[in-house]
Amino acid sequence: MSTIRLKSDSLAFSLLGAARAVTKVKSGTALPQALASVFAQDNPSPQARGAMQDIAYRTMRQLGRAEALLGLLAKKAPSPPELHGLLCTALALILHTGEDAPYESFTVVDQAVNACAADPGMAHAKGMVNAVLRRFLRERDALLAQIATVPAAQWNYPGWWIDSIRTAYPAQWQAILNAGNTTPPLTLRVNRRKSTVDDYLALLDAQGIAARAIGPCAVRLARPIPVDQIPGFADGVVSVQDAAAQLAAPLLDLHDGMRVLDACAAPGGKTGHILEQATVDLLALDSDARRLTRISENLERLGLGATLRQGDAAERGWWDGRPFDRILADVPCTASGIVRRHPDIRWLRRKADAAQLASVSARILDNLWQMLRPDGTLLFVTCSLWPQESEAQAAAFAVRNGALRLSAPGQLLPVSEAQQDHDGLFYALFQKSAV
Repeated sequence: MSTIRLKSDSLAFSLLGAARAVTKVKSGTALPQALASVFAQDNPSPQARGAMQDIAYRTMRQLGRAEALLGLLAKKAPSPPELHGLLCTALALILHTGEDAPYESFTVVDQAVNACAADPGMAHAKGMVNAVLRRFLRERDALLAQIATVPAAQWNYPGWWIDSIRTAYPAQWQAILNAGNTTPPLTLRVNRRKSTVDDYLALLDAQGIAARAIGPCAVRLARPIPVDQIPGFADGVVSVQDAAAQLAAPLLDLHDGMRVLDACAAPGGKTGHILEQATVDLLALDSDARRLTRISENLERLGLGATLRQGDAAERGWWDGRPFDRILADVPCTASGIVRRHPDIRWLRRKADAAQLASVSARILDNLWQMLRPDGTLLFVTCSLWPQESEAQAAAFAVRNGALRLSAPGQLLPVSEAQQDHDGLFYALFQKSAV
């Protein structure tokens, strides 16, 4: 069977690329890496790259609903896996209606059929793709009613995730799940060494970009724009950083001349914020050499400097024996609190991951505590919503080490509202005895 050649600026081309990325996620690859692999293979234009990324992220936020619908619409599981991915991407797009719909539904159907026909492994199924998607459009209300009571379809999370959130936060579980399905805002951190929030807002206003201040250094754009179009970004005037993440550096109570450790530092957002707050002797540590390169690039853009070192925060081989005045421990976790930014996480994680990662993080915290000077403070940060990774971890750490717990926000739940809009991070601050 002959196949057609897709134009690189067509929706079909982007649908096919997004479907391949979704397929890779289903097999265990994180979405950013999956997209990078597709980009390397297809070499799409910047416009097509953006469309593939947008469609793939939309699909991750609608995957539970799309897969439940496929169970009703397809007589058997679509094969090969890329066909399943293509149908999910198309359904994710046509599930949106009205102003929320990125494309006309019948355009999506037509382009999905073209995408199917263009792939040698799927070309045989183009009639099925057409039939499945058109049936959904005809029977939308009835089909959605049939899956309305299926938790994974209703909330677009795995069942174990829904149950865990409901158990941990019985009063807020629905709001938390809903927040994780929203598209996150573009929040910037103004570099206090180069500008002020008021001056930067005036710069944005002069360029017709609507924004508002939401924190001491935080500015939220009314509408996201590409990073290369953000005024002052290339010159280090601002960085992209969620409002909740911007709390870390101020909580350290930094003063000039301090010796500071930023453990598990990549990609370097908090590293840069620390250096914007005070002139300190900063060591940024990460176990991944490639991720250290990202820190270096971020600091270069900001015009700031730190000592970068590769090392495992749970070991001591990298430490020179000199104690630190402040330690930021942004430890590994399931990242369940930033799922709106990384919607693939919910489909990649397993229930047992939280306990496993909490064990790793406990070793890191205990190890770093030995490197803190008497009277110094350690800030424990995690972007998890699971108590065993956050509050239970903090309480157990304090008992094990005789650490004095100071005032800190604790568990921040993800919210997406006009007045508040931030990820779900956890903060616990500890002081070491001066004796």
